[in-house]
Amino acid sequence: MPFLVFALSGGAVPLPLTVMQILAIDLGTETLPALALGREPAEPGLMNRPPRRRGSTIVDRHMLIRAWGYLGAISAVLVMAGFFLTLYRAGWRPGDPTGPGTPLHHAYQQATTMTLLGIVACQIGTALAARTERTSLRAVGLVTNRLLLWGIAFELAFAAAIVTVPPLQAIFGTAPPDPLMLTLLLAFPILVWAPDEIRRAVRRAGSR
Repeated sequence: MPFLVFALSGGAVPLPLTVMQILAIDLGTETLPALALGREPAEPGLMNRPPRRRGSTIVDRHMLIRAWGYLGAISAVLVMAGFFLTLYRAGWRPGDPTGPGTPLHHAYQQATTMTLLGIVACQIGTALAARTERTSLRAVGLVTNRLLLWGIAFELAFAAAIVTVPPLQAIFGTAPPDPLMLTLLLAFPILVWAPDEIRRAVRRAGSR
């Protein structure tokens, strides 16, 4: 989504995420939680469901819609809202230069950092939602996958380090957003997880 926004705007909107920040997400914040989800215990009631049809695949239409059209779409809206809000609060308007040496460069660094941290926050909400396909998180238990909790703790610590430690700031082009924007990030995991929790509740009610 960040690259689509940049391309479709013809460069009037600067890149919401730099290459180094993408590497930080792919290699730093995303890896351990993803591996921990692979150790997720089977959700309650799994053995009471009918078997999959013979020709069905693991990655099916329902999974793709949930991942890209639902969880992914919510995350994209939240992350891009954080990016644009940070820039607009600094006085940026489409087409304004944000490169090194310009008055808006620091605000641009804060905005890309907001994108990075927004993705991390949405990853947490997505991980909690992805723990179960139909059952509620309450039924599964919030702390039953301790590896996932450690993975989330690591990604939070890693993200905090690249945003606050000066040598890492220089490498990843980050700058801490102001306290108001950081406070908004606290809602991101809930705003990603809660709609999926409601969707699963509706799905369970419809299958009764």
